Amino acid sequence: MADIVLNVEVRERTGTGGARAARRAGLVPGVLYGGDKDPVAITVRANEFRKALFTGKLQGHLVTLKHGSETQQVIAKAVDMHPVTDEPWHFDLFRVDAHQTVKIAVPVHFQNQEDSPGLKRGGTLNIALHEIALSVPADEIPEDIVHDLTGLDIGDSIRIGDLKLPGSAQPVLDASVVVATVTGASAQMAEEAAAEAEGGAA
Repeated sequence: MADIVLNVEVRERTGTGGARAARRAGLVPGVLYGGDKDPVAITVRANEFRKALFTGKLQGHLVTLKHGSETQQVIAKAVDMHPVTDEPWHFDLFRVDAHQTVKIAVPVHFQNQEDSPGLKRGGTLNIALHEIALSVPADEIPEDIVHDLTGLDIGDSIRIGDLKLPGSAQPVLDASVVVATVTGASAQMAEEAAAEAEGGAA
């Protein structure tokens, strides 16, 4: 089940004027769409929406939408923030069934940097993809994907196929796509190449 519950009201006025009126009333305007139903303009109390957003479990996770006695499971597809106040300004929710397979981006994190020989020698972890698009049942969306850097040396790459994905999740991109690479400074790499050449000459 979803951890987040949003209590919503249907918005009678749509468009820019309706959205402004909602914000003046302390509400965040949004749209519910997807499935075989028409889009519906809705609102959530600003303090409730802000609290849900700051848990970090609103976007990219299964959320329960509650309207009176009715409930609907959704995924938050987009949340727009005000450019000046950084307050929630508008949101889009997508209707899903709990076991429906969805495509969604999940963040990638790395651990055990101290156990990477390449990073110990002054190398840098260059991250090409901070998120990985997954095809996954809506009720199995992971919080994140964590990859262990133990043993990685300068020149080693992490590809999508190297990641451990939970449950029945499948990557959308090809397994050969590079997620991150351990690289060294140019001067350091030149010194190592020179040392190898000297060793070969000897």
